[in-house]
Amino acid sequence: MDSPWSDDGQRGSGPNPGRGLLCRVTPQPAASTGGVVTTNQHQTDQHHTNHRTTDYRRTDYRKTDEAVRRLTDAQYRVTQRDGTEPAFHNEYWDHHEPGIYVDVVSGQPLFTSIDKYDSGTGWPSFTRPIDSDAVTTTTDHTLWMRRTEVRSAGADSHLGHVFDDGPRDAGGQRYCMNSAALRFIGVDDLEAQEYGAYRSLFDDRTTDSTNTEE
Repeated sequence: MDSPWSDDGQRGSGPNPGRGLLCRVTPQPAASTGGVVTTNQHQTDQHHTNHRTTDYRRTDYRKTDEAVRRLTDAQYRVTQRDGTEPAFHNEYWDHHEPGIYVDVVSGQPLFTSIDKYDSGTGWPSFTRPIDSDAVTTTTDHTLWMRRTEVRSAGADSHLGHVFDDGPRDAGGQRYCMNSAALRFIGVDDLEAQEYGAYRSLFDDRTTDSTNTEE
């Protein structure tokens, strides 16, 4: 059986193993919540009200040699060699627990479960990052096409790509990520792992839900 990876799996071997294969599957239409927006630019500007609860930029999220050495082969392929993991055979594509997703290399907060949705592609998909400054983007011309690559701002880890076919009422963006580039931290573990400032995101959501039901 052929490997889903496009290289030989060795660290540092071959240029850009698997780069650009991410999210080739056409996403399924996302359920609408009734919002009507006329342009993608307006959607993006309107939706990018950040989840910022503290100035995370005060924390040093730069990559270290020790952090890279701790990566598994799959994590290394994706984050350091711009690789792509197989669809539907990765840790978070069908993951629904409440919490945040951080850079597996540096621990930088990147996405929340609040913005995660089922895109039908087999990769974890989000409508926006946890903060607009948490990620950087660059043009990717591999595989004879032009796409937008997404990288973590702190450690410069390859995360995946962003497309403009996401839920229109949530900004129109689909951040299609590799599970291997992420580490999930559940709501109940946020304080213990020093991400307690993000707990309020989920507390507020629980309160809103309770008030709606009353």
